[in-house]
Amino acid sequence: MPSPSAAVPSGGSSEGPRGRRDVAVLGSTGSIGTQALDVIRRNPDRFRVTGLAAGGGRVELLAEQALEFRPEIVAVARASAAQDLQLAFYAEARRRGYAAGEYAIPKIVAGPEAVAEVASWPSDLVLNGVTGALGLSSTLAALDAGRTLALANKESLIVGGPLVKERARPGQIVPVDSEHSALAQCLRGGHAAEVRRLVLTASGGPFRGRTRDELAAVTPEQALAHPTWDMGPVITINSATLVNKGLEVIEAHLLFDVPFDRIEVMVHPQSVIHSMVEFADGSTLAQASPPDMRLPIALGLAWPDRVPDAAPGVDWTRAHTWELFPLDREAFPAVALAAEVGTRGGTAPAVYNAANEECVEAFRAGRLPFLGIVDTVARVVEEHGTATTTGLTLDDVLAADAWARTRAREITGSA
Repeated sequence: MPSPSAAVPSGGSSEGPRGRRDVAVLGSTGSIGTQALDVIRRNPDRFRVTGLAAGGGRVELLAEQALEFRPEIVAVARASAAQDLQLAFYAEARRRGYAAGEYAIPKIVAGPEAVAEVASWPSDLVLNGVTGALGLSSTLAALDAGRTLALANKESLIVGGPLVKERARPGQIVPVDSEHSALAQCLRGGHAAEVRRLVLTASGGPFRGRTRDELAAVTPEQALAHPTWDMGPVITINSATLVNKGLEVIEAHLLFDVPFDRIEVMVHPQSVIHSMVEFADGSTLAQASPPDMRLPIALGLAWPDRVPDAAPGVDWTRAHTWELFPLDREAFPAVALAAEVGTRGGTAPAVYNAANEECVEAFRAGRLPFLGIVDTVARVVEEHGTATTTGLTLDDVLAADAWARTRAREITGSA
């Protein structure tokens, strides 16, 4: 049955849109963050930005966002970027023709805990679009501060599963990943006890249909050429290996409390059916829309309400062919490995995620072949052995993450 931490009411809102929501956007200069700000820009009567946070690699864009949306606080995770950000503010203000004193510089915070500070800043909702396990502290900070959490950073839920779930109030976490947003929407069509299985769809990435032998010589350039989605390099390569789908299987289990043997993956090249729910009577509900992340982002920001015209709908004036294929688990073993890791629980998902992030970097640097990514992750998971499953603490998770990264670097020659 769905978890109390998942925002999955049995029906849609009958009250109409609520009042304007104050939103903090974490990872604002990344793909999710920029699209979220586009939704907010087009709906100023529904959303107001109170905080922005980013890694610090694109301070000019962060300054531009801050001057447009006027947040109260702006954070950069890299402490050395604080001065660069301040200079970027002044440069952007001059570019806009602002005279001295005509705009207010927000509070600027920098360093490892800066993003978490924005997550706990007064707001109604925190959109966590940070990439990777670094988003865990911000997820916990937002939950502890009582904010509704629109979660695009799946890694924080996966690596810190029990920690995240024990902190979350019923309905406090709203999924933003397109697959989990689709599941949440479909679950409105029935009661928890009526759910038979969840079906996540995968585009299949750039190598759909290839055998394992045909994947041996894949290059980073080929792996980064995703046929459907425009994403960052780590997520794009995760989609090519299907590690991303494995992470999503774990996320679905944690969000909706459905056992792993009742979560399926189907390959759907058109990326229009984002996921499905099969109910006990044999009926299946599917959520369909063109592949545009602004729709699940907008729904995450406004949940349980919808934002009109968040993204274009399906063109029903022309013919469509939507295909579904079973997953080739021999060529793409990452999904089965993720289900095994998720079943172990405890620190095992943190090891899976951390080892994969290091292996992706090794692959991009030419130190590891494409097939070596998941093979090495499997080796690190096996060496980790029995995971800590009871009394899990944040220190346990961080220690497992650090160990897995070190071991993966050793194996790939990156140490």
